[in-house]
Amino acid sequence: MNRLALIVLIATWSVAAAAAAPARAGGSHLQVADDTVEVDTSALSPDSLYALRTPDASLLDDPFVRTTGKDGLDHLYDLEFEAARALFNQIDERYPNHPIGPFLKGLNLWWKILLDLPDTSHDEAFYRQMNEVIDRCNALLDENPDHFDAAFFKGAALGFRGRLRSNRSNWLRAAYDGKRAIGYVRDIAERAPNNNDYVFGKGMYDYYAAIIPEEYPVSKPVMWMMPDGDKERGLSLIRRSAEKGWYIRTEATYFLTQIHYLYENNFSKARRYAGWLREEHPNNAYFHVLEGRVYAKWGRWDRVASIFREVVDRHEAGRTGYNAHMAQVARFFLSRAALYQNRFRDALTHLADLERLTKGDDTAAEYSVVGYLYQGMVYDALGRRSMAVSRYKTVLALEDHWDAHKRARNYLTEPYGG
Repeated sequence: MNRLALIVLIATWSVAAAAAAPARAGGSHLQVADDTVEVDTSALSPDSLYALRTPDASLLDDPFVRTTGKDGLDHLYDLEFEAARALFNQIDERYPNHPIGPFLKGLNLWWKILLDLPDTSHDEAFYRQMNEVIDRCNALLDENPDHFDAAFFKGAALGFRGRLRSNRSNWLRAAYDGKRAIGYVRDIAERAPNNNDYVFGKGMYDYYAAIIPEEYPVSKPVMWMMPDGDKERGLSLIRRSAEKGWYIRTEATYFLTQIHYLYENNFSKARRYAGWLREEHPNNAYFHVLEGRVYAKWGRWDRVASIFREVVDRHEAGRTGYNAHMAQVARFFLSRAALYQNRFRDALTHLADLERLTKGDDTAAEYSVVGYLYQGMVYDALGRRSMAVSRYKTVLALEDHWDAHKRARNYLTEPYGG
């Protein structure tokens, strides 16, 4: 079920990522039939202005929404949650029957979840927001099945809901949300093909639908259920959104980083995109850690050590977003950097801190078990075989993560040699 859900969740990645609040370029205008007519809207109330819009017009064109939404997203990416929420509330109060309000407030919760994914304390509130989005969209679609915003935000809500369900291994429900979202992804891209934001969803779908069969051959028998993808076209559309999008640039750049880091094995591009994210949002802990992971994959251990030392410093200073989970990740990579640079005492110091951070934290099981594995490796490197064997046996007594059991058994047979 995991692989089938992954295939279907291509759609949830597409819509959820593309829905970070895109807006069409251009000023305030109303579309009437097939013509665009410039209208003085200054005397109209928000509800009157919205009522004049045709189904293919979007509230995202509204100057107030564009300005307030963009400011809110800037605060959100800088992890200033209260400031973002206040601005998103203004939009919801101005348009109380539109799905944009609960969707944006859901994004605020989504970033809290993303910063500490093992923590489920925000899940129910997030699901409530996405369900409210879907309910408001359904009301609009009941009145007009072609309502543009209703189609967009319903697909977005299904995408985000499915994405979280997949993170919680709720595969059946995640797959159901993803399958429903696919049509919205393609419909929105077809209805706004010249918009640099809306094509992002199609680009994401094209890319992942093309590479999933390559990365996961077990998926091939069920790919007939999915529309064909196109890897190069997908990359082109995602780059277009990253370079020319209005609100979507950060999301598109983030996914380009992930794509080149995980699938394309292109360090130069992954580093460049990660660098842009860090420059634009220097206080975002998630992007900070992502940059460190990029350097770690290609063994740039000096840079890894520098990045994750700063993450630890910010955690100890109590900076927003630099939570215990981020500190665990940082200590893990600092220990790896020290081990691979033959700084064994430093590695043990970081691993001791990792053990302290994960002790009693059921959500950090993977870092706990690999932490003991690396302790064993360091002790082997120091020639302290009995200590190493003790740590490997501890690994085998814990739940397996990241093939730690296989590696521990191998090192019990043949000591780690560096």
